[in-house]
Amino acid sequence: MSEDLLLKCNNVKVASRELVKLNTEQKDKALSMIAEEIEKKRDKIKIANEKDLNNGMHKGLSKAFLDRLELNDKRIDGMLKILKDVMDLKDPVGEILGMNTLPNGLKIGQMRMPLGVIGIIFESRPNVCIEVAALTIKSANGVILRGGSDAIHSNIALIGIIKRGLKKAGLPETAVEVIEDTDRDTVKELLKMRDYIDVVIPRGGLKLIRFVEEHSLIPVIRHDLGICHTYIDEFANIEMAVSIAYNAKVQRPGVCNAMETLLVHQKIAKSFLPNMKAEFDKAGVELRGCKNTKAILPDIKDAVEGDWSTEYLDLVLSIKTVASADEAIDHINTYSSHHSDAIVSDNYNRAMQFLNEVDSAACFVNASTRFTDGNEFGLGAEIGISNQKLHVRGPMGLRELTSAKYIIFGSGQIRE
Repeated sequence: MSEDLLLKCNNVKVASRELVKLNTEQKDKALSMIAEEIEKKRDKIKIANEKDLNNGMHKGLSKAFLDRLELNDKRIDGMLKILKDVMDLKDPVGEILGMNTLPNGLKIGQMRMPLGVIGIIFESRPNVCIEVAALTIKSANGVILRGGSDAIHSNIALIGIIKRGLKKAGLPETAVEVIEDTDRDTVKELLKMRDYIDVVIPRGGLKLIRFVEEHSLIPVIRHDLGICHTYIDEFANIEMAVSIAYNAKVQRPGVCNAMETLLVHQKIAKSFLPNMKAEFDKAGVELRGCKNTKAILPDIKDAVEGDWSTEYLDLVLSIKTVASADEAIDHINTYSSHHSDAIVSDNYNRAMQFLNEVDSAACFVNASTRFTDGNEFGLGAEIGISNQKLHVRGPMGLRELTSAKYIIFGSGQIRE
């Protein structure tokens, strides 16, 4: 066991016990200090990130991957906004839930408290460091981050800034730690630290997620694949459908809430698909279609079975023409990663059928799946998007980083 890893895990655990003693004003001050440090060190962040981008280009990383890796002024402004948004949110720690008085006079309720120490294992997006720090500090959780080698310079620079902000605010700077060793064996060691870490959240591709699930001795909240669908119903407004489907695929294809499969009702397919293809062609989207889709769009590629369960994270899209809403819903529940799925329809009953029957963390009616995001949902930021059903589902904000413990007030009661 690495002495450095053991020391950092212990430091975070000790710091987490100090965080729970803090009031909201103290935690918000720390976020404000971090924001000031980011603004001061903006050039330093970009220089560190440039090293990662140059290394990534030399390694031949995809354009979508480099997009996730980049920290430009707009992304840095986004990090500052996240810190401000989280400061403006209500602090969930200490919230009292449902106090009731029993016949024997005991008053019983629940109080929201931090989870403790959270381990985050992520890949290419360095701004995760700021999102995670903002949420964990405000929810009084300690956090230990282990990012991928492709973003190591950016991650180290950002964690250094976070630590300076914590120190200036009088908080323990060891409340946020980063593992600088990018060897996979270090991840295995981290996943055994159940005496120090209360929950692990992997954020990345399928290989990373499965690796964490297979090796962790610590409970895992899974941020899984984003195989997201948009279903164009027979009652859809075509202009709206084209706009939503285009945004869901093209606006940022390398993220988990981007559409990977487009489902189209056969009654609207001949009107919708040519218009949709014209827009996708402008964006350079590679289309792969089923037999019925190719009867309308003969020059696109054939979709094979594996396409329906593939997260492309790129300008590639599979298309299936379906005979009914039931077929579309069955396809989604079969191939979806239960992340985000959408229907475009002006029929209320059809929309409600979709909401009731699609088994996903986020279900949209007449809107792009790209909105599945903690900040877009009013959570300030997110520490991940859970595809599972325990203990949370969907974007994880402040409230989702707490659990409830029972609190009981008595006046001398004893059990007979």
